[in-house]
Amino acid sequence: MPNMSLKKNPMPVQDPMVRNHNFEEVALGYTPEQAVDEANRCLGCKHKPCVGGCPVAIDIPAFIAKIKEQDFEGAYQIINKSSSLPAVCGRVCPQETQCESKCVRGIKGEPVAIGRLERFVADWHMAHNTEAPVKPEPNGHKVAVVGAGPAGLTCAGDLAKLGYDVSIFEALHLAGGVLVYGIPQFRLPKEIVQKEIDNLKAIGVHVDTNVVIGKTITIDELFEDGFEAVFIGSGAGLPNFMKIPGENLKGVYSANEFLTRTNLMKAYRGDSSTPIEHAKNVAVVGGGNVAMDAARCAKRLGAENVYIVYRRSEEELPARKEEVEHAKEEGIIFKLLNNPVEILGDEHKFVNGMKCIEMELGEPDASGRRRPIPKEGSEFVLDVDCVIMSIGTSPNPLIKSTTKGLDTNKWGCIVADEETGQTSREGVFAGGDAVTGAATVILAMGAGKKAAAAMDEYIKNKH
Repeated sequence: MPNMSLKKNPMPVQDPMVRNHNFEEVALGYTPEQAVDEANRCLGCKHKPCVGGCPVAIDIPAFIAKIKEQDFEGAYQIINKSSSLPAVCGRVCPQETQCESKCVRGIKGEPVAIGRLERFVADWHMAHNTEAPVKPEPNGHKVAVVGAGPAGLTCAGDLAKLGYDVSIFEALHLAGGVLVYGIPQFRLPKEIVQKEIDNLKAIGVHVDTNVVIGKTITIDELFEDGFEAVFIGSGAGLPNFMKIPGENLKGVYSANEFLTRTNLMKAYRGDSSTPIEHAKNVAVVGGGNVAMDAARCAKRLGAENVYIVYRRSEEELPARKEEVEHAKEEGIIFKLLNNPVEILGDEHKFVNGMKCIEMELGEPDASGRRRPIPKEGSEFVLDVDCVIMSIGTSPNPLIKSTTKGLDTNKWGCIVADEETGQTSREGVFAGGDAVTGAATVILAMGAGKKAAAAMDEYIKNKH
């Protein structure tokens, strides 16, 4: 029976005042009944507009049709043809601006909850499937992937399925990239990421950790070792700062460092040997998803007051709407139309305040958003003992500086063809945040997918 409700099935969640003291997953997932009911909202459009909004082109109406039939494994197999990380994407993709924004049901009401259904299917498969993935027949060719984040994992998965001998080289001690160091446990449980990586290993992908490309081994040396093509998916892990007085005080973090300590190094656990500031009053500067993650982690680490300080209004916040709502429910305080001008410290060089200035919005700038203009004489001091800078990241320059003939742009991003990932160096491809600067998980996966197809083509033509 079609479900003509104008509203999505709500996602069951932990109570905000309980979850803001723990690191367990906030969203609890659909039951089979809720999933089937939500699937019945899908009209199964023949022209499939939602697929056009998906960077990895999942056949969305087809997998939802399987859910309607309660064939959950069949639904998983359809998703798996296009996506290597469905349990991840179902949790962290910005579906509202991608597949769901194209959904016909969204014209008069809410779109079908495509992301929630993808998560349900992936979780169901993980809980019920015991069969090991089938290892493809080797084709005799070796390829290397730099970075075990979303772009690298997707590229490696697609090439392994084609029979390539794939080795991933990861700088950290654990594969997953931003999925393990950046996105918190309460949004994306690390066990899930690990399972997805185990699936890739089962089809033959080798993962070498603690290998820093440019230090441990260079791109040129990879070719000397017999790799026929290289994909660079090294991400954008170099944090940006505001260059205001006081940024070198004790208690100032980049969001990257704060989240890496919390998520990868498990600083929130009593048995962790990684120190982290358990501050009383925390200011997070920035308004993206990373800022929301940092603020919500700080709250869970025991902060009494956590402020999001952002220089534009709520309308311009780049973070997902759901993340903003979750943050507000958990008691995060939004100080909008404010911008820091100085971080203040005590005689021991510890943070003890942040001077801000009020802003007003002028005409739109190059980004299309209204430009914030400082209000004269509106400075005030925010009482904080920790500041987390979350104003973007850029790629680490190490690979560029050790790879001759690899072109980068003025932001330090690798220049690569949008459709193929081909760089200025023959046989070297790139994608994800190393090319675009910090973006979404699914866009990085889309880039990894395109590059895998192009690398396959490149090696076939060579031989």
